[in-house]
Amino acid sequence: MPTTLPSSSIRRGSGIRRTLLAATCLALSNQLTGCAAHTQPDELFQLKPESAANRAMQTRLFETKDEAELLSAAAAVLQDLGFQVEESVREVGFLRAVKERSAREYGQDITRFTVFLLSTPLVLVQQPPIVLPVDLHQKIAAALVTRPATLDAARQEVRVMFYRVVWKGGGSSGQQGIPPGEQRMEMLRDPVMYQTFFAKLSKAVFLEPFAL
Repeated sequence: MPTTLPSSSIRRGSGIRRTLLAATCLALSNQLTGCAAHTQPDELFQLKPESAANRAMQTRLFETKDEAELLSAAAAVLQDLGFQVEESVREVGFLRAVKERSAREYGQDITRFTVFLLSTPLVLVQQPPIVLPVDLHQKIAAALVTRPATLDAARQEVRVMFYRVVWKGGGSSGQQGIPPGEQRMEMLRDPVMYQTFFAKLSKAVFLEPFAL
């Protein structure tokens, strides 16, 4: 005969999963400042000085008990901003959405061309000019977590973090070729991006958001 878990155990398990998801987002937020491949395990949960500012930018409180409505509205807002939802776990209030864009920047192309011109005299010593790699493609992602902010769940906390993975093209330095495909991961810190998301979310659920 199957055993039915008490509701308190179910809530406790859900709370643990929420905590783990929130911790994961916090750790990712603290570490997305460069290439993730250089992050050491013992550094993962070390807080940086800007952590409090990042959290304030990424988090809002909403006066509602309807967490499911918030999550659905958040998914709709992200889709309106051009993202596609790739993962959603409603039981723990989590979703992740992505969109792909060109990463070409005019300034990088100018720098690449300038360095190439300045290095052309290297051919006099039988060295090829320098060709700097430039950003070609990027995948922008949003990771979002909702959770009750009060014991009676009258307020819901919504935290979203935008980050991107950027792929570079090839280049060369002297006789050494630089293969394409190098990538880096970084958090997006544009306050306007977060303000736009929360403004649209508040309109979608007809609720006024509060900062922490």
